[in-house]
Amino acid sequence: MRILLSNDDGYFAPGIEHLARVLGDLGDITVVAPERDRSGASNSLTLDRPLSLRRTANGFFHVNGTPTDCVHLAVTGMLDTLPDMVVSGINHGANMGDDTIYSGTVAAATEGYLLGVPAIAVSLVGKSGTHFATAAQIAHQLVARYLAKPVREPMLLNVNVPDVPLADIRGIKVTRLGRRHKAEPVVKATTPRGETVYWVGAAGEAADAGEGTDFHAVANNYVSVTPLQIDLTHTNQLAMIQDWMN
Repeated sequence: MRILLSNDDGYFAPGIEHLARVLGDLGDITVVAPERDRSGASNSLTLDRPLSLRRTANGFFHVNGTPTDCVHLAVTGMLDTLPDMVVSGINHGANMGDDTIYSGTVAAATEGYLLGVPAIAVSLVGKSGTHFATAAQIAHQLVARYLAKPVREPMLLNVNVPDVPLADIRGIKVTRLGRRHKAEPVVKATTPRGETVYWVGAAGEAADAGEGTDFHAVANNYVSVTPLQIDLTHTNQLAMIQDWMN
């Protein structure tokens, strides 16, 4: 099995090191990740300048671009053969609910999915980042399950793992995305030169976090696995907008 790893925290992040180490017994690993932290980059591609690909001493490759750039470059130009799976992460922090729209971690997996490769995005839910080993073991379980029982349709999974010891994980639940309240207001600050600058505010608290959501699963020490799709068409509004246009 050929596994392409990427992330949005950068090639030096502990999460991707854990993935590379733990998934190594399942196949050939290639790591192509951003040269720096590109959290929140979403599905952006770099179109206004060329990209460079460099290899580090540990064999990881890094790109001076976005997570999407990394997977796109690897799949369409760098690798001689199509990978069998793209695994993105392990992100330091949650990617639940509305987070998936902005997440570079999810975007890297999405690019693999759009290019015809089954993909999994893995995130560790917690600020401390203590138990990357737990998330890596969950990723190993999912990839091994796919090897033993391939999914018949194209697959894009968003996986969120509680930041607890593996022994404290109560199981894995297949969930839907929850929803957050709107984000906190921007934070206004002044630079030493007297210029006004703004920090984007924190994500809102969970609004739709009932049973069956990713928020509910993780809050109860379950791993959340959410299958995603890319079709943004609001099908239920097609007829209404058609009437409005007439």
